[in-house]
Amino acid sequence: MTPTDTAIEKPAGSLADRAYDEIRDDILDGVFQPEQPLRLEALKESYGYSFSPIREALTRLAADRLAAQTSLRGFRVAPLSLDEMWDILRARILVESEAFRLSIRNGNEIWEARVVGAFHAFSRCAARAPQPDTDRRLFEQRHAAFHRALLDGSGSPSLLHLAEQLYVQSERYRRPHLMAEGTGRRAGRDVIAEHAILRDAALTRDAEAGAASIAAHYTNTGTFIEEALGARLSVVSSPA
Repeated sequence: MTPTDTAIEKPAGSLADRAYDEIRDDILDGVFQPEQPLRLEALKESYGYSFSPIREALTRLAADRLAAQTSLRGFRVAPLSLDEMWDILRARILVESEAFRLSIRNGNEIWEARVVGAFHAFSRCAARAPQPDTDRRLFEQRHAAFHRALLDGSGSPSLLHLAEQLYVQSERYRRPHLMAEGTGRRAGRDVIAEHAILRDAALTRDAEAGAASIAAHYTNTGTFIEEALGARLSVVSSPA
């Protein structure tokens, strides 16, 4: 969290968006602990925004399932559970497998170029030894851009919207625990090779191989998260 002196210095009309982005990133990065209270006064002091944009940001975070709201206790960081993590990843597999199939069938040469360019930028960043926050954030931005590029040729705004929501929800589990020391490897995984398989499925126009690669990639991610967090998370059954 980086405090600012006054909210007046920030452009009018973008305060809620900026508050949302900053608080969301800190939740995803594990700065806030699960079920930690998100008190308006403390957030105002930390981020330098007034109550109105912060409250709007918290309402949006609750809609994204990153925060929870109760009438008596206000806002809190949403709890974590392995059941929820697997539920999110299974939903990502369903949504992104279909979106990737459509991209492979419908995407043109411009889509292929976006996939290749996004993979190149991501792999160059992943191949470097991790540096402090700036390099880590660049890694996350390029990782997200590559996954978006895979789906961008689908022609389905609804699937893309669902994919974006599920991506953010899964990042809360992935980010704090799978960025380990190494070059092209994170937590014992060759992340460049895993993403190259997805790129190759796009370029060879193999829709079923692409869908299978999405499923394998996210299942692998879930297994690593479970191994890293199993002892620390309260396993809560998903509601029926």
